[in-house]
Amino acid sequence: MTRFRPVFVEPTKSEALCDALEHKLPQVQRDIDAFLCENLPLRDGSAGRLTEAMRYGVVGAGKRLRAMLTIAVAEMFAVPYFRAIRVASAIECVHAQSLVHDDLPCMDDDDLRRGKPSLHRQFDEATAVLAGDALLALAFEILSNPGTHPDANVRISLVFGLARTIGHGGLAAGQMMDLYPSADPVPDEVFTCENMKTAGLIRYAVEAGAALGGCDGAQMESLLRYADKLGLAFQIRDNVLDRVGNAAIVGKRLRKDEQAGRKNSVQILGLGEACNQSEILAQGCIEEIAGFGGNARILSEIASFAVSRSH
Repeated sequence: MTRFRPVFVEPTKSEALCDALEHKLPQVQRDIDAFLCENLPLRDGSAGRLTEAMRYGVVGAGKRLRAMLTIAVAEMFAVPYFRAIRVASAIECVHAQSLVHDDLPCMDDDDLRRGKPSLHRQFDEATAVLAGDALLALAFEILSNPGTHPDANVRISLVFGLARTIGHGGLAAGQMMDLYPSADPVPDEVFTCENMKTAGLIRYAVEAGAALGGCDGAQMESLLRYADKLGLAFQIRDNVLDRVGNAAIVGKRLRKDEQAGRKNSVQILGLGEACNQSEILAQGCIEEIAGFGGNARILSEIASFAVSRSH
C-alpha cells in the first residue's frame, strides 16, 4: 500500500533535496539571477522603478524547479549550458509574472508571497501590473534572441510553445476558470483548471529543454508524459500544503480556496487520497524516464522532491 508523507512544520530528512539536485540547484539559482540582473539594469526615474519592481518579483525568488527542469533536460542532450540558462530564465520571468498578477486584489488578493510582501504591496497595484507585463515581454525577448539558439526555427518553436502555454488555451484560461468556477464543478473541471494554471508551465519547461537539444519521437513523448504527471503531482502537493501546511514555512496565506468556496484536488479526492495520488504520480514520473538511465537522475530527484516539499 502506498503511503503519503505527512506535512511537518520543519522539513524532514525525506524532504531534503537529493544529492544531484542539491549540488546543481544553487548554481542554477545563482546563474539565473546573474542573467536576469544583467538584463534588468538599474535605472533612474520612473523607468527605474519599473525595473526595480521586476527585479523584486523575479530575482532571488522561488525554488527555480522549472528552470532546473529545462536545464536538466537540455543537458541530457548536450545543449550548451548558456543556452539552457537563457531559456530557463525566460520561463522564470513568466512564472514570476503569473504570481505577481495572481496576487493582485482583483485576482487572489494576496499580501504575502514567499515570505515577503507581494509586489503590489511593496510598490503599488499599477506598478505590479506593468512589472508583470514587462516580465512577460522580457521572456519572449530572450527566447527570440539569436543568442538563445542559432536556428531560427528552434527559436520560433520556443516562442510558439510558450505563447500556447500561457494564453487563452493555457494559463490565462486556467486563471479565468479559477476566478469563475462552475457552481458545482465536477472533478474533470477542477483538474483541467489546475493543469492549465500550474502543470502547463512545468510541461513547457521540459518541452523547451528537449527542443533545444533536437529531441523528438519516442524520447520526447516519454519526457512529456513525465512532465504531465509531475505537473499534476506538484499541484496536488500545493493543495495539500494549502490545507495542512504552515504559513510561516509555505510563505503565503493558506486555506484560500476553502475560504473562497472553491474546490481543489484535496477537496475532490480527500486529503489522504490526494497525498496517495501524488505519490503514485511521482513514481509514474520515474518510470516514464527510466529509459534515459543515469542521465535522468535529476529529473527523478525533482519528482521525489515535488511531493515531499514543505513549501
